Amino acid sequence: MILGGTVEAGTGLEQPRRAIAVAAVLAAMTLAVLDAALANVALPTIARSLRVAPAASVQVVTAYQTALVMALLPCAALGESFGFRKVFALGVGLFIVASGLCMLAPSLPWLVAGRVLQGLGSAAIMALGIALLRHVVPSDRLGTAIGWNALTVALASAAGPSMGALILSLGGWRWLFAINLPVGLAALLFAKTLPSVPGTGRRLDLVSTALNAGLFGALVVGTQALPSQPVVGVFLLALSATALVALLHRELPKTAPLIPLDLLRRRPFLISVIASICCFTGQAAGMVALPFHLQHEFGQTPWMTGLLMTPWPLTVAVTSQIAGRLSERVPTAWLCAAGGIGLSVGLGLLGLWPRGGEPLLLAIPIALCGFGFGLFQVPNNRNMFLAAPAERSGAAGGMQGTARLTGQTLGALLITLLFAGLSVDAAPRVGLCMAACVTLAAGLVSLRRAGAIRR
Repeated sequence: MILGGTVEAGTGLEQPRRAIAVAAVLAAMTLAVLDAALANVALPTIARSLRVAPAASVQVVTAYQTALVMALLPCAALGESFGFRKVFALGVGLFIVASGLCMLAPSLPWLVAGRVLQGLGSAAIMALGIALLRHVVPSDRLGTAIGWNALTVALASAAGPSMGALILSLGGWRWLFAINLPVGLAALLFAKTLPSVPGTGRRLDLVSTALNAGLFGALVVGTQALPSQPVVGVFLLALSATALVALLHRELPKTAPLIPLDLLRRRPFLISVIASICCFTGQAAGMVALPFHLQHEFGQTPWMTGLLMTPWPLTVAVTSQIAGRLSERVPTAWLCAAGGIGLSVGLGLLGLWPRGGEPLLLAIPIALCGFGFGLFQVPNNRNMFLAAPAERSGAAGGMQGTARLTGQTLGALLITLLFAGLSVDAAPRVGLCMAACVTLAAGLVSLRRAGAIRR
């Protein structure tokens, strides 16, 4: 088989090309996930180095997140139009160039601009990664491949804080971006083995793209501003809602709209998206509330807090491999329901844990959270992609990423609002209990999926 040749979805590639193609996708995913975690750890160091206020340095994170969520669906549309491999490789290339700009940044505006470009590159990677895996592996191995992706994301997320601290202790913050260069170049080289999926040639609607950017950009910035600047936050959320109405009006008549309304009309796809938003809302709320809960309620040091939280991503990494294989043999609705309930029970136990209880035993419900999340996420993503036609895999990937980021934004907003209205001791408990309710809803919603008895 010729490198870069076309391949039909469901047939997969022959070895060893398949292994190299999978490595290309997973290496690029590692870049996108690890870079976000490394930047979070470096914010205090960056603020001191560039002589800016700590609050201003947060732009390094928000610029990346905002660009990412604004570009997911447009990158998915570009992938379907010009070919998944081409746009994916362009995304990796843009990420490499942007990392170099960040590494050389002499000022905060320069660094923020580089982070915006990194977010745009990450959008192409995240929107099209699993869509490409669908053409790399046979259809009966898609669950396992999504499990590999989940494992990569979980390990990168778990390693990010400690790796960032190690790099900062050995060198300056610029090295956090320098390490992207060799990994990115390897991913770009391996990307030559990815299958060339023909594009449709559809032109990207620039007006819809602008409305999409306004919708998600105003949503992210508005939710972040709401607690401290309620007037500005409400205005931006209203602007986001207006952009949504205008975008829906423009896209409804289209056969392949930017927001995949055609896919959302499919009951299994719609339910998977709703369940994903609920699950990520609860997961993000739990991850934000838990450090405060451990330190303020149970008196743990930052070091012990990080140690106690480590079982969560590690359990996700292990469970995702099991869930990937099970999703090819067991009805995915039942797996998602069990995962959502497991995550809900873990969060509920954390929220209701007695004040005088043994803190070290909290590692058990924390691990249960990771088990539930891993068991839910892989089958849910598999169902989402298989509910979409192969030619709309890019749109499915964009929607999957959008659901994830929407849920994470709502989860963080929930905890922020609780902190604004409750004490620092009460807010994490209430937040964890509310997160348990939302993740329970994710599991129960999954049972509504058509074909709950049959995969």
